Amino acid sequence: MRFHRVTELVTLLMEARDERTLLGLRARLAKLDLLILDELGYVPASKLGAELLFDVISSAYEQSSLIVTTNLPFESWTEVLGSERLTGATLDRLTHRCQIIETKGESYRLRDATAKLRKGSAGSAGSKGPRRKALEGGQTSS
Repeated sequence: MRFHRVTELVTLLMEARDERTLLGLRARLAKLDLLILDELGYVPASKLGAELLFDVISSAYEQSSLIVTTNLPFESWTEVLGSERLTGATLDRLTHRCQIIETKGESYRLRDATAKLRKGSAGSAGSKGPRRKALEGGQTSS
């Protein structure tokens, strides 16, 4: 089992390609029983990055288990992968014989940050230093 944020995996794949160690990395990934790809869609991939990611997904197809987390609906994946053809092929492999678990509701990270902010505000009325407030979507502002 291996957990990767998609952006980190794409970076690893591109570095391995540049260092001529891509075949070894692909072989190690292919031996995994489970590969978890977290946060697909937060950063658009370059053309090369999207193709390398597709190669990993395609190699895992019907050979090992994949878990992909994302906040994007399928119709927005083209923005991340860059081409309709590559997006279609990726979704074809990911959605064939799969279970899609869709969750809705408040972000637990945002809820946690808001609770910490409330606790901090109540106990630090006289504190010095920058204050940060949580914004919708989990971003912070100084």
